[in-house]
Amino acid sequence: MAQISIIVAVTRNNAIGRKGDLLFHISDDLRRFKAITMGCPIIMGRKTFESFPKGPLPGRRNIVITRQADYAAAGIEVVGSLDEALALVADCEKAFVIGGGQIYEQAIAVADTLNLTEIDADIDDADTFFPAINPDEWVRGDEECHHDDKSGVDYRFVCLSRK
Repeated sequence: MAQISIIVAVTRNNAIGRKGDLLFHISDDLRRFKAITMGCPIIMGRKTFESFPKGPLPGRRNIVITRQADYAAAGIEVVGSLDEALALVADCEKAFVIGGGQIYEQAIAVADTLNLTEIDADIDDADTFFPAINPDEWVRGDEECHHDDKSGVDYRFVCLSRK
């Protein structure tokens, strides 16, 4: 069975998106996302996939979950549920769930690790949120603190492991 890891950038109020886009475009976070997920399957919802300006992310197996039975796009595998996606990656060493909000809601129950970028900001007009993390279920690992000059926000990279 694959190790299932969620990767997400989240604000203090658990906001992750607004109008189909990321809240912050932090270069170091995007580079970390690429480095961590490269070579591994990535599982996402249809809206997350459609937010990519250049289509499927290269160097990774792109698995898209949608209720649209006839949905298709070049370079992706389409499934109807998270369970179907997990079955596709069962023989892989690791797979990443990369969004969006509805997929995170389902995946947090089966995730082994959470790779978080915790952004020190509250976003009042966000429309997509990450589910609450129960601290009784997770152990926080080492944190790396950073500042993004372009957006002016402080943020931390941290990995949580299921207890």
